Formats: sequence, C-alpha cells, structure tokens
Amino acid sequence: MAGIYIHIPFCNSKCAYCGFYSLPSLKLKERFLEALKAEIVTRKDYLQGDAVNTIYFGGGTPSLLSLKEIGELLHLINAHYPVASNAEITLEANPDTLSLEYLEGLHQLGVNRLSIGIQSFFDNDLKYLSRRHDSHHAQQCLDWAKLAGFENISIDLIYGLPSSKAEQWNKNLDIFFAYSLPHLSAYALTLEPNAILTKQIELGKVPPINEDDALRDYEILCQRAAENGYLHYEISNFCKSGMHSKHNASYWFGTPYIGFGPSAHSFDGGSRQWNVSSVERYCEAFSAASRHCEERSNPDTEAYGLDCFVVPPRNDAKRVQEPVIEKEQLSPEQHYDEYVMLRLRTHWGIDLKWMKREMGERFSAYCEQHAQPLIAEGRLSQTREFLYLTDEQMLFTDGVTEELFWE
Repeated sequence: MAGIYIHIPFCNSKCAYCGFYSLPSLKLKERFLEALKAEIVTRKDYLQGDAVNTIYFGGGTPSLLSLKEIGELLHLINAHYPVASNAEITLEANPDTLSLEYLEGLHQLGVNRLSIGIQSFFDNDLKYLSRRHDSHHAQQCLDWAKLAGFENISIDLIYGLPSSKAEQWNKNLDIFFAYSLPHLSAYALTLEPNAILTKQIELGKVPPINEDDALRDYEILCQRAAENGYLHYEISNFCKSGMHSKHNASYWFGTPYIGFGPSAHSFDGGSRQWNVSSVERYCEAFSAASRHCEERSNPDTEAYGLDCFVVPPRNDAKRVQEPVIEKEQLSPEQHYDEYVMLRLRTHWGIDLKWMKREMGERFSAYCEQHAQPLIAEGRLSQTREFLYLTDEQMLFTDGVTEELFWE
C-alpha cells in the first residue's frame, strides 16, 4: 500500500489565515505543470512498486486546474504507478472555483472524493477569513457536488472565530448535519507566523482570536458530532462509519507515500524527503531533469536522482548542485517519536503490542512506563494494550506527546 500527494501551489488570492505554501497568481502554472509531470516520471521508483491506494490533490487550490490538466496528470500517474482499481482519489476545492459542469467533469475523470473548503456558511465569518465565496455559493456547491454524482464529500469548517459566537457555530453545524455529508474536518483558528491575519491582528485591523471561544466551540463540536453518529477519529476529523480519509490515515499509520510539487513531503518507511518551497526553483530543477533524464543509463544523469537535482548553469558559470529535495534518515528513536505523535492524534491510539513487535521491547516498555503517571493524572487513557486520548484529553495532545517522547 502507498499514497500519492500532489501539491498545486496556486490560489486566486491568499486567504488571511493560510500558512501553506502557495502563490496568489497563475503566472507560472504552465511551467509548473511541465515540471510536475517530469517529477512524476523521474521519481517513479520511489515507492518500489507498491500499489497506490490513494491519490490526493492538495494545495493551494487544485480546482484551479482545468479538467484537461487534471486528466493528463491522472493518466500519467496511472501509466507509471500501479494504481489500485478502487483507489481513493481526492481533490481539494474552493467554492469560488466550482461549477456543476466542472464537478461533473471531475467525476467522469475518476475523482471520487471531494474536500471542499467551505470554512463557514456565514458571510461575516467568510469576510473575516478573506474568503472569495459567499454563504449562498457555499451551499450551492454542495448541491452541485451531489448532482454530479459525488457521495464521498468532506468539507472544512473553522471554529473559534471572533466573528462567530456559539449560536452561529451551532448553526454552521446544523447546516452540515442537514446535508448528511460523510466527513467533516473542523479546525480551530490559529495564527500562522507568515499569515496575513497574524499581521492584521498585530496592527489592530481585525479582532484577535480568543482561546476560550475555540474551547467552547470544540466542546460543542464533539458533543454534536457524537449525537449525530460521527466518529471523532482524529483531532480535527469526524466521519460516518467507514468514511474516514484513507489518504490522511496513511500518514498516521506510517504508510509510504510520495509527494509531488513544491513543499510536498514523501516517506518511504525509513526516511523523509521534502521538496523545496519555491515554484521557481522547483520548475528550474525538474524541467532540467525532464531534458536530461530521458535515459537512466546516461552517465550524465546521475546528479538527477531522488535526493538532488542540478540547476542548469547561468552566465556560463560552472555547474552547481542545489538540492531541491532534502532528505532525513530516521533513527529508531525518531521512528518511535513519530509513531507516538501521529497515533495519539487518532482514536486508534498507540498499539503497545505492535510497538513491541515492530520496534522492540525497549521502546514499548519505555512508552508504557512513561504513560503510567499520565494515566494516573487523567491525561491519558488505556484499554488493554492501547493508549489513547479522549475528546477532553485531545485538547492537551502536545503536552502528553512530549512526555512520551524518547529522552
């Protein structure tokens, strides 16, 4: 089993709260697509032939790509990777980029899961977040998605907004439950260091966020999700039975995956890799790889391996290697820390029996020993060989995780 992530680094405009790498312009889209296709082909051996069970278009705004462009990318992936016939294929979309015709086209291409960035069904919230759509169009997109044949639909909502009190947050959830969608991703509004909203708050242009509002909304969310039959399977994710995001779950279960595009990450089971967060450098390097790496047997292509691509010389300068993919080989202790960190985010929790079998008794004994004080304090729960966090305990995940980390 393996997954593929494709980062589309373009948006029509930058949302005030966003900290992800993206550009508010499509000027480099054609160059990017050329480089992206080169990366898909060049790195085809990274997953070592594992069957691909999930494909995820993230961003940025993947729905800014045309149907033709998405179709070409899916065709290329299918030509070079063993994609399972029932693979989950997700595309993130913003409402301002969607139409019924576009959604029908996505469905015909084989995209079978949508993740729509609604964020709120109320205009005052959307204005605070600098979103481009309005509340009417948000609901219209959900109607279109169902008409287009999509059944596996997830939406994003943001809580803890200064523009939204408890009554309005409850109404947001009312609308979500009325649509009977199978999946919800709900995030507390946080301030990212490089986000526009952070600067606006510092300058006093918009009201600051309040942690008490986020706590209130989180408690409402957990209670109402449970009442409506949704499983709280990860800190920010809720689903109907069997409808969790298979792609995101692969991250939490340590499944190998490859990430294409600037800032995308990859994991092969033993090491992590991440692409440079620059569309320009990404395009330059992978376009070069496309020209020079047509034949793997060519000795001049050695520099174009998985870890580093050569940027063509400028002004007749000597060829210089600049890494556009950085790599970190994980130690056994880092594997342990990552397992603890990722699994405690989920309702599956830490499997001590699995840890002992796969990592060794040294790690399972250490984890269980350090877990006992946390259990006694009510900060962590245990059922047989599993350690997990309840809804209330998830509020303090970071602190619990740090105390279980390898010293």
